[in-house]
Amino acid sequence: MAHNFAINDDVHHQQQGPQGRAAAKERSVYTIVTCLPIEADGRPRYRIKSKTENIERVVTEEQISRLG
Repeated sequence: MAHNFAINDDVHHQQQGPQGRAAAKERSVYTIVTCLPIEADGRPRYRIKSKTENIERVVTEEQISRLG
């Protein structure tokens, strides 16, 4: 499986609540900083950086979505 997002793409990230439940907070806008190696189960991973806060996260592809 290949990465579907590229470096410098802007994406939405849905915050995860306790035990994987969706949090009530709105989705945040992040920029893809790095495409990381694909996990053993085939899920692409990315390092993303917030556009509004000084936060970076490592996420799998199902945790982000395209803007729009």
